[in-house]
Amino acid sequence: MRRLLLAALAAFSLAAAPALGQAYPSRSITMIVPFAAGGPTDIIARIVGDHMGRTLGQSVIIENVAGAGGTTGSLRVARATPDGYTIMMGNLGTHSASVGLYPNLAYDPRTDFAPVINTAGTPMLIAAHKDFPANTLQEFVALLKANPDKYNYGHGGIGSTSHLTCVYFHHLIKAPVQQVPFRGSGPAMNALIAKQLDYVCDQTVGIVPQLTNLKAYVVATPKRLEVAKDVPTSAEAGLPEFQAVGWNAIFAPKETPREIVDKLNAAGRAALADAGVRARLLELGCEIPDEAGRSSAALGAHVRAEVDKWTPVIKAAGVTAQ
Repeated sequence: MRRLLLAALAAFSLAAAPALGQAYPSRSITMIVPFAAGGPTDIIARIVGDHMGRTLGQSVIIENVAGAGGTTGSLRVARATPDGYTIMMGNLGTHSASVGLYPNLAYDPRTDFAPVINTAGTPMLIAAHKDFPANTLQEFVALLKANPDKYNYGHGGIGSTSHLTCVYFHHLIKAPVQQVPFRGSGPAMNALIAKQLDYVCDQTVGIVPQLTNLKAYVVATPKRLEVAKDVPTSAEAGLPEFQAVGWNAIFAPKETPREIVDKLNAAGRAALADAGVRARLLELGCEIPDEAGRSSAALGAHVRAEVDKWTPVIKAAGVTAQ
């Protein structure tokens, strides 16, 4: 009798396992955006997350958890229950630059997350408010070098992509300009348009929709952007070494079951293959990863490579955050 009971329980477990795996998701999923609403990472999360929700059959709810250059929201996800119901849209700042910037970083982006999918590359631009006196990058650099204490720039928080890019730029031109941190690129962009700031170094997603309200001096890529054809490349503008492309990717807590990561990855792939999603991302100047770049393994390798790339740059610039 005991053997029959054990056999029945084993058979039930085997039969139930696929059903339990197929049940995910049975409720809405929270996608943490570790910055204020309205910034590049937030915009991409909403575009991709909306389509993923339709594929998964459950809503993907965006929750903005801003603070400490995106590390506050990232830590929350790192410590979340690994059941697939709390994920995040991270970026170059939260999952690469943070290692070099924060001596006491409470998470390791290389080991404390399950990589899901890279969603969008975002070339970086430098733009000032409409009335800034410089009309070219060379004039802009000359003004900053002659009067570094006179001007300021805004960014989405210490360690954010917008902060890191400006750090890199200022290191190249050797001009220590004053910074004004915000709780996301969205508020920084609002301040720039209101002329409370002089300039920003930000992703295409944040700058391209506002090009008519700004002066854009350079895009940090080898080729001009289709959506910003009048903005010269860094080589054309006279600073060829200024090359910077941000990226935004989805992560889950480490130890999230493989089958759940795979379902999330498949939903992400479906979003990036959708004509409507692709059109919206391309209109914002995003670079959509190719098929090989959309695997979770490719994202994990990308994070490790980006940490190795940006840590020495940050240390050379002498920048740290507490």
